[in-house]
Amino acid sequence: MGYFGNNKFKFGLFAMNCAGGQTPSKAPERWKAKWDDIVTVAKLGDDVGVEFILPVSKWYGLGGESDFQKWSFETFSQSAALGALTERIGLFVTAHAFLLSPAFAAKAIATLDHITNGRGGLNIVCGWNPAEFATHGSTIDPGNRYERGREWHQIFMDLIEGKPEFEWHTDFYDMKGLVTAPLPVQKKPPLMSAGQSSDGQAFAAEIADILFTTMRSFEHAKDTYQRVEKLAAAHGRKPDVFVQTQMICRPTRKEALEYAEYYAVEMADTQVVESFAKVKGSTLSKNAAKGESVADKGVLSTINAPTAQRYPGIWPGIYPVIGSPDDIVDELVKISATGVAGSALIFLNYLEEFPYFAQEVLPRMERAGLRTDGINA
Repeated sequence: MGYFGNNKFKFGLFAMNCAGGQTPSKAPERWKAKWDDIVTVAKLGDDVGVEFILPVSKWYGLGGESDFQKWSFETFSQSAALGALTERIGLFVTAHAFLLSPAFAAKAIATLDHITNGRGGLNIVCGWNPAEFATHGSTIDPGNRYERGREWHQIFMDLIEGKPEFEWHTDFYDMKGLVTAPLPVQKKPPLMSAGQSSDGQAFAAEIADILFTTMRSFEHAKDTYQRVEKLAAAHGRKPDVFVQTQMICRPTRKEALEYAEYYAVEMADTQVVESFAKVKGSTLSKNAAKGESVADKGVLSTINAPTAQRYPGIWPGIYPVIGSPDDIVDELVKISATGVAGSALIFLNYLEEFPYFAQEVLPRMERAGLRTDGINA
């Protein structure tokens, strides 16, 4: 996609706004999400050409011994602040279609886009955690989440495209005086949708520029890419597919494997993963519950055996990339070959680990032909 430059394989920094990031580990050096540290990592990402920052919209943590993600910064506020402190990197925000009105989101994304001179992006999600909805005095409706999400998206698009003042009256939304100004700097800010199930991926294929999803193997990634490509073609679209990768990079493979064993096995906070599985299982869509597709089978395996994976301290569905810098690049070359356009990076501690990744992996990515020097090269 042009808004992220021309690198064949793109990178984002994921979940830095939350304590624990996206790593359910009790390791004492885990990410604390202190503001100054977030700024430091964001600026480094900006300097070395990382394409985007993607925060997680959290209102209620998942507990465990690590009190996972209880501490978190709100995504619109964080992205605006980071946008004023950076120059090139894209800044996404996350909007729960059930919790935020499309009118608010349109005004907020336009504001972010002006602050960043055209670097704003929106991740549209339809939600899965009832506790977070309860925080807002709302409830989740699994059976209609994506139908409502489609209406939310249409209202949002009409607003940011400058449609004259209009009304919207359906069972989901009853709204008047819909109009927004200013419009975004970009003609159309990039839209992402995070989805694991077949229903979530179909929703992204219909409305988003990017599907942000899980990866359990190279075969799983290839299947996802091909499935979404086919679904999107029916709507005359061709979204990118981005996955989530847990990076454990050390000078040698032995060191990396030992570190993974330490924080993702010995120090895994299995209570967090079990809590996630229980809640996720209670709000599955109909197709996800049937488990007929590869995507839905993956979701069900997470729910039925949440800590059965090799590294229970790595979030279910996040692909572990473990080894020396050369090993890391070899894995990323294979991921790219599946059709996946990029990955969102996750570290146990971004401040301690990302600088080494940037120093050692990014130049090797250039030599492998997956990246050039800078996002707009």
